[in-house]
Amino acid sequence: MTVGTLAPVTLEEAQGAVGEEIGVSSWRTVSQAMIDQFADATDDHQFIHVDPVRAAETPFGGTIAHGFLSLSLLSTLAYETIPPIAGTDIGVNYGFDRVRFAAPVRSGARVRGRFRLAEMTVRPSGWIHFNYDATIEIEGSVKPALTARWLTLARLPADEAADEKDEAS
Repeated sequence: MTVGTLAPVTLEEAQGAVGEEIGVSSWRTVSQAMIDQFADATDDHQFIHVDPVRAAETPFGGTIAHGFLSLSLLSTLAYETIPPIAGTDIGVNYGFDRVRFAAPVRSGARVRGRFRLAEMTVRPSGWIHFNYDATIEIEGSVKPALTARWLTLARLPADEAADEKDEAS
């Protein structure tokens, strides 16, 4: 599995990082163009996202990103932050146990991701289950945009999964 430009870590190194912060991404600007494209992709054109004049009259003082846009940024923020496990060939989203939208992301704001590996389980099937405590921070804000328990999976090919099982015996 190729993730960003980070060097892969061993399974043992990843297991040793459980409970620790894995990293913090660089800042990324959430532009109005990005918000508009997300509105088009999801057909969610609520005025607080796409109409700067009307949105300026709300308590937000301008347009804000969709909560799901902020959530979807986890993938790209993780891409540059979380190193892949050596030998894995695929990684997929598995879901979320908990998502909370704590503060709006205003158009033009900069956000970054912070990731802590909360749990990791190597399944006999060769799939590795990761639970990350993920936070998207807003530059200059005390409150984060969101917090989430993000579940992902990565797969060790069959021959490597068998090797891991043999070593555990």
